[in-house]
Amino acid sequence: MAVQNLRPLIGGRILRGSQPFGMDAAATSEFLDHHGIQAVVDLRSGYERAISPWHLENHEVDLVENPLDPRLASAGLDAIHTAEDLAELYLGWVRARPGWVADSLRPVTQGKRTLIHCSLGKDRTGVVSAVALLAIGTAHRDIVADYAASTEALPAMLQTMAAAWRLAIPEVPEDAFSPSLMLLQSPGAAMEYFLEGFTREFGSATGFLRDAGLSAAELDSLRGV
Repeated sequence: MAVQNLRPLIGGRILRGSQPFGMDAAATSEFLDHHGIQAVVDLRSGYERAISPWHLENHEVDLVENPLDPRLASAGLDAIHTAEDLAELYLGWVRARPGWVADSLRPVTQGKRTLIHCSLGKDRTGVVSAVALLAIGTAHRDIVADYAASTEALPAMLQTMAAAWRLAIPEVPEDAFSPSLMLLQSPGAAMEYFLEGFTREFGSATGFLRDAGLSAAELDSLRGV
């Protein structure tokens, strides 16, 4: 088992990926050392972390627990049926929790090679990654491509996650992790709609992050200035 759906952003200063699937202390140590990770930003809620915890004992790695529980941060996950619905979910997060986005990126602004992850590494991680990429001037088409790249990894991750959840919570419905659910997909159209809405509402990502609490020096560091 391992962190899946893993790929670098902004010159490798950010790694985005999934939760640690079944990693013991030895596997964790090997993973962190191999990738030179200095900070881990965990966007999962407490109940998610309990099912697939990190084993960071004896590691000089900053663990930043910055949770966003999708069940509580949305009017209803059951209403996600289209790519636009998925994008509106994401827009709701940045409207309600701009500081959550800024705090997710703060270790990067401190010069630390940072793993940012949630459960599958596509939704919460996708939103934070998209804003970071916007802030450094990445073209929309490239941000969409990065988001859609999660699609290939999803089937295997969903099987692994379903097994872990059913072991911890036997009453989880059989179809809770069905790949047919829009909530568990990563269509490029969802990110296109999100980027259009974000730009329309907030203008620039740097302005959004400044208003969310990042200083000018932190923004310069994020952009590699």
